[in-house]
Amino acid sequence: MTARPGREAIFEQFAADGLTVMFGNPGTVEQGFLDAMRDVPDFRYVLALQEATAVGIADGYARATGGPALVQLHAGVGLGNGIGMLYQAMRGHSPLVVVAGEAGVRYDALDAQMAADLVAMARPVTKYATRVLHPGSLLRVLRRAVKLAMTPPRGPVFVALPMDVLDQPTTETAVATTIPSRSVLPVPAELDRAARALAGARNPVILIGDGVAEAGAQAELARVAELVNAPVWGVNDSELNMTGTHPLYRGQMGHMFGTVSEPRVADADTVLIVGTYVFPEVFPLLENPFRPDATVVHIDLDDYEIGKNHPVDVALVADPKPTLAALAGALADAGAASRPASLPRRSWAAPPVTADDPLMRLFAAALAEQAGPDLVVFDEALTASPDLVRQLPPRVPGNYFQTRGGSLGVGITGAIGAKIARPDAEVVGFTGDGGSMYTIQALWTAARYRVAAKFVICDNDRYRLLDLNLDQYRAERGLPAHAYPDAFHLGDPAIGFVELARSMGVAGERVEKSGEVTAAVRRMLAHSGPYLVDLVIE
Repeated sequence: MTARPGREAIFEQFAADGLTVMFGNPGTVEQGFLDAMRDVPDFRYVLALQEATAVGIADGYARATGGPALVQLHAGVGLGNGIGMLYQAMRGHSPLVVVAGEAGVRYDALDAQMAADLVAMARPVTKYATRVLHPGSLLRVLRRAVKLAMTPPRGPVFVALPMDVLDQPTTETAVATTIPSRSVLPVPAELDRAARALAGARNPVILIGDGVAEAGAQAELARVAELVNAPVWGVNDSELNMTGTHPLYRGQMGHMFGTVSEPRVADADTVLIVGTYVFPEVFPLLENPFRPDATVVHIDLDDYEIGKNHPVDVALVADPKPTLAALAGALADAGAASRPASLPRRSWAAPPVTADDPLMRLFAAALAEQAGPDLVVFDEALTASPDLVRQLPPRVPGNYFQTRGGSLGVGITGAIGAKIARPDAEVVGFTGDGGSMYTIQALWTAARYRVAAKFVICDNDRYRLLDLNLDQYRAERGLPAHAYPDAFHLGDPAIGFVELARSMGVAGERVEKSGEVTAAVRRMLAHSGPYLVDLVIE
């Protein structure tokens, strides 16, 4: 292979892996490869005005495409700005390949301006973090990063690229990264144990997470649930793992308090856990919430999560899709399909709405009526989310994404990333007034690149989720109700979201009355570019 500078060779490697879009914010120590990027054909750089915004957009892109997504951050300061969103990506197993420049290996001893241990900074919020030290291993390291990002359990990876290493020549050949298959089944004896436990269940429950969606195992999961007639609860459930209209789907456990999850599993004699960890609440129970005599079966490719917090009887480190298919076959052979249904099957119908209903409910109903069946929703509505999903339950795999990991600001950025990934889809992102301000500058990126995503800000003048969590805190401690902290209030001064959007090139309008909703939805969907609706929900 002919020698060429590493700053040019990296783009050959990106092309070999199909990475043709880079989300980022430029900096001085990245200027060499960003300058070389100008001569790379069919490569696109999406400029974000802050690193958290770049990571959030890339996260939405990776979720909509299945990844990987390429992100460029600026040295230690930029990596620091992106860490909250990287935590979100790590918790959600988003396959991001994150690179950041640094001045150079030659300057290590000088402790110069912007010097930082980038690998140590990135390690807690990534699956893998490393630094390239020699041009002869540059492309090899990038391939390793792509492989690790894309091998289940997926996750973000980080590579530090010193400028002096990139300036040196390399003769490495750019070839496509090998992504190992983990489409594996358990050994037959272990699968039989799982089938026997479920076949003999009298009061089973199924807990699911995004490992189902990652494996494309929604149909197989639904078949197993139907065979054993078990209610299905979403645990770490931020994508469509089971259609929201399925009569056995019961919704989400909740993410904050273990006391909410406990009664939903306490009476189960058999528990099937698929593609998630248990339990992901902020304040989980310290004791085991399952019955002492319950049989627990856990299927996941992430062996770290199986039995991590609570004992498991049948632990299957396997791909959920073929494993659930084999389990369904075994259950059918055992006569599970002929068992009398003891659990009522509930059919779904859109709840009726009236002009007196909350604006969020009316808006969601109008969107459900006017948008096409392939509408993509990015849901960071938080306390307003129940009204959204009651009218627009997730029904199409890959068309619903919810916030995960606890980082605010993903509603706008995620919608932009999803729209870049799927330009022909109608994409609407929902966020709160508080959450939107973490990444509001992403609207500028949408306008600059004519990304015609739509954005709805659920505006209640406060961090409403904190109100609800404080209510729970006070109740648990027997504290009397009183005024909420002033720090939860956002209305003084009021934020002009429509004016902010227009200042960055995005059209929009404010909706305050029920009679304005239908026309506002119509204008939003008809607009040819990005559009923002400030929906005053309280």
